[in-house]
Amino acid sequence: MFGYLRVQKSELLVREYEAYKSVYCGLCNQLGKDYSFLIRFILSYDCTFYAMLLMSLKRSCKSFKDGRCKFNPLKKCKFAVDSADCYLKASALSVISSYYKLKDDIADSGFFKKIAAYLLKPFFSHWHKKAAKNYPEIEKIVSEMMTMQFNAEHSDNISIDSAAHPTAFMLANILSLEADDEVDKRVYYEFGYHLGRWVYLIDAADDYEDDIKHNNFNPFLSIKQDNIFDYMTGVLNQSLARAYNAYNLIELTDFKGIFDNMMLYGFPSAQNRVMEKKTMEVKNDESV
Repeated sequence: MFGYLRVQKSELLVREYEAYKSVYCGLCNQLGKDYSFLIRFILSYDCTFYAMLLMSLKRSCKSFKDGRCKFNPLKKCKFAVDSADCYLKASALSVISSYYKLKDDIADSGFFKKIAAYLLKPFFSHWHKKAAKNYPEIEKIVSEMMTMQFNAEHSDNISIDSAAHPTAFMLANILSLEADDEVDKRVYYEFGYHLGRWVYLIDAADDYEDDIKHNNFNPFLSIKQDNIFDYMTGVLNQSLARAYNAYNLIELTDFKGIFDNMMLYGFPSAQNRVMEKKTMEVKNDESV
């Protein structure tokens, strides 16, 4: 996963931040329990967002319990207790996504990254089989996304929309699995699609210079604009605005303050950090 779906800590109430951390720690605990203590390093903010969203939709977090960090037993922490399968689904999505990312690294990465991926693949293959067996619908969606992404990146007519579509498609369909009726399905799909599109494009914007340097694929390289960073900002703003419009149609009660923080402060702040970094890099290049 990408890691851009974060809170803006400075704008959260203390109790909200504690609740957010308890979901993060709860997901970390579940990953270790379901697969291996070694796999906890794939824990991401994106899948924490997914777990928390499921828990809010299902109203499955009824309590919090005290415990100790699995990495640092001297550190006390709280765990959000999930009475449904939200942690299980988020853990499976983490494993399945990481497995396909590893396969992608083997196919397209440089020598050292490829060697590291080969060394990790036997472990992930075992974990992936378990996750795919338990949640075949998630496996199918992620697998289709990877095929679509490969085809898009090797197409002669690449565009921003076609490059971002597979990730948008994946998150849209994964969230649609939680809908109880056609109205909810349409709303969840719209929210997931534009949020997934934003996640893909903010990652592409973040990697823009590195991709130029290493001759990697980047959808923004096909855009001919005097100021590519202004263009990036406009595209990203559009996706985030459409995701926010759909978000306002979703009935959330649990963790509502945290989700509001993410949509209004956390995601825009992540985007601003990326784009400000681009601006500083341009200024540094011009001053040399």
